[in-house]
Amino acid sequence: MAGKLNFSLVAPEREVFTGLVDQVDAPGVEGDFGVLPQHAPFMTALREGTVTVFDGAARRVFEVHGGFADVTPDGLTILAEQASEVLTG
Repeated sequence: MAGKLNFSLVAPEREVFTGLVDQVDAPGVEGDFGVLPQHAPFMTALREGTVTVFDGAARRVFEVHGGFADVTPDGLTILAEQASEVLTG
């Protein structure tokens, strides 16, 4: 895998997360999906569920309630109706 994925998770009130990561898994309305660097562009609606962000050995989990995911050549942006980080560990 070459490079990193530019990822932003945005809720109406604030930017919840932004950074360069290795992979993002998210809950699409047609099924869960994963995005790696240089992924083909697409857009999908999200259902309620978890967004998992992988960066090396680190993993962060966010709960989302609806919204959209947009994969472009610049990276992945998730515009969530609601989003908050789930504390793990």
